[in-house]
Amino acid sequence: MSSADDEAGAGRRKRSDARRNAQTVLDAAATVFARAGVDAPVRDIAAEAGVGMGTVYRHFPTRPDLVVAVFRHQVDGLAAATVTTEAPEEALRAWVGGFTDFLVTKHGLAEALHSDQAGFESLHAEFVDRLVPVLGELLRAGVEAGRVRADVRPLELMIAIGNLCIGAATFPDYRARHMVGVLLAGLSVQPDHGSE
Repeated sequence: MSSADDEAGAGRRKRSDARRNAQTVLDAAATVFARAGVDAPVRDIAAEAGVGMGTVYRHFPTRPDLVVAVFRHQVDGLAAATVTTEAPEEALRAWVGGFTDFLVTKHGLAEALHSDQAGFESLHAEFVDRLVPVLGELLRAGVEAGRVRADVRPLELMIAIGNLCIGAATFPDYRARHMVGVLLAGLSVQPDHGSE
């Protein structure tokens, strides 16, 4: 093997390690943002990721860079959800839980982008375009299994969930996931036991 091959292999390993580190930071930042908001200290994100603060700044030099990257990372994860026919109600509940965490993070996005209203609106439109069809598939699977009401449209449900998440930005003890769980309970179709 030539030294050029050795260098190429080392370069691929470095890029692979860098991508893995960036993914680890994004996962950690999403967790910390959902728990403490987008203004959480970088040291908390680094600690959650198990990396140094320099690693966070190397990948995401500014807070808006990090917040936008987390936003896109979460949208990618939600858009990649697979619809299962075996347990559609559980799949819907898990997806909505992730979506709720995403919305709690998203509420800080506009502030993090400061005056870039056009950038914020573009990201918002991107997430709606990508996620409404996924939620639609999840709802359809639940309806076909007889577990979810058929009269709820995906965009309406997304808006309702969004409205339930707004309180998280204002009230520290607000339980967005709990309130969304109450909403989801209303989506469930109760088994018909017939008249007695």
